[in-house]
Amino acid sequence: MRTAETFRTVLPNGLDTVLVTAPGAPLAEIRLVLPYARTEPGLAAAQELLAAHLGTATTTRDRQAVADRAADLGGEFSTVVTAEQLVLSASVLAEGLRDALELLADLVLRPALPPTVGRGDHRGPRPAPRPAGPRTTVRRAQLRHAFGGPHPLVDDAPDGGAALDVRALHRRAVVPQGAVLLVMSGEAPERVRAAVEAELGEWTGAGPSGLVLPPFPRAEPTPGRLALHAPEADQALLLTAGPAIPAPEPGHTALHLAQVVLGGHASSRLTRRLRERHGLAYAVDASIRQNGAGCWLEIDCVGAPGTGDRLADEVTACLAELARGGPTPEEVRRARRYAAGFTRFALATRAEEASALAGFVAGGLPVDWLTTYPDALAEVTDDRVTEAAAHYLDPSHTLVATLDHRPS
Repeated sequence: MRTAETFRTVLPNGLDTVLVTAPGAPLAEIRLVLPYARTEPGLAAAQELLAAHLGTATTTRDRQAVADRAADLGGEFSTVVTAEQLVLSASVLAEGLRDALELLADLVLRPALPPTVGRGDHRGPRPAPRPAGPRTTVRRAQLRHAFGGPHPLVDDAPDGGAALDVRALHRRAVVPQGAVLLVMSGEAPERVRAAVEAELGEWTGAGPSGLVLPPFPRAEPTPGRLALHAPEADQALLLTAGPAIPAPEPGHTALHLAQVVLGGHASSRLTRRLRERHGLAYAVDASIRQNGAGCWLEIDCVGAPGTGDRLADEVTACLAELARGGPTPEEVRRARRYAAGFTRFALATRAEEASALAGFVAGGLPVDWLTTYPDALAEVTDDRVTEAAAHYLDPSHTLVATLDHRPS
């Protein structure tokens, strides 16, 4: 695996800047990551409106001018919103890096935004908010029961008819302090830093935005069984929440391998049991979920309506079996190779590598965490994986939540 040279610095305005060298790369990659969690009731609508406008037009360039400028640079600009972040991405021809940074600065600092939108700006009655779908319902219930509330990830955002001051939200949310800028290019890092400072040095803001997910009220999940029912559900859904160790803390790598054995790949225990042996689930997955709110081991299954309780029983039995007996040496070997290979896939292209590195840095991980992770996987002994399975996969420590169309 290639190891890119990285340089990390914080600009005077507070912008955390990571420069990654990619000698000879025909494209330059830019990723700007802003904290963008919905931390207050009713904030979601304004955030959606701002995200829809940010990156499309500026006070000096309309949509067509922005699109034409991006095409001239041989590149593409895009915006993605997650539960925690707003990410502006650009991929451009290497020689267009400086101009791409200029365009990015224009989009970020001088976006064309609508005026304040209030309740009186709508013609006719205001439409009622759409009810949460089954997946959102079981997700909120899972997290609330496991980790408590109130919390942005478990509570709906009431509208209340408040005015949407998108410009005020822009001034608050789009600030350099707390943001991460990653630039991957073949240019010398000192030249790239000079270009970043020239284009984004004027970007200022009154401190960090504060749009960061707060921790859950409880750090460890409350175990148990939660069965929800919705007559309109056309699938059975299952979500669990078990204890976990976040990266890069000691013990995370051993738990990661145990999680892969459990449900992280096509021949995992859960896949063989739920799909191949019993034909219960369309989709099966186990993963370690980690964000600003907390860290938990999650199993996610989808089956036919009426199978919710059966799914819960089989998942619980599979957890108990693996926790009690541990994985076989062959399972650990396969999981180790799969996890190492998956890491390499994440670095397979410059675009994927840039996105992965920017996301990890914004999540508080070291810049080189992903590139060194295969070495960490190789160093974990089978005994450590067995110990992690015994402690963290014990179903008595896990919440199992299901949603089905009716009780069995």
